Amino acid sequence: MNEADALDLFQAAIWTVLISAGPAVAAAMIVGLVIALIQALTQIQEATLTFVPKIVAVLITVGISAPFVGSQISIFTDMVFSRIQSGF
Repeated sequence: MNEADALDLFQAAIWTVLISAGPAVAAAMIVGLVIALIQALTQIQEATLTFVPKIVAVLITVGISAPFVGSQISIFTDMVFSRIQSGF
């Protein structure tokens, strides 16, 4: 395995992590922005108010996007194992 192969695997791993975590992070950001806007409009400054809606949104998003995330991880795993099998 040379440097190009290692960089290619590293790039694929980073891309897989970004694609896998993206939906949950995006849902948490959107819910956080909406709650922050509601807090600013109503002047309710409760720090713990954002936790439950974010947790619920992330759990729903993970449940919905689980097949997509699983397929991305499976594609990455197949690529790594095929490279190991072929000797890079």
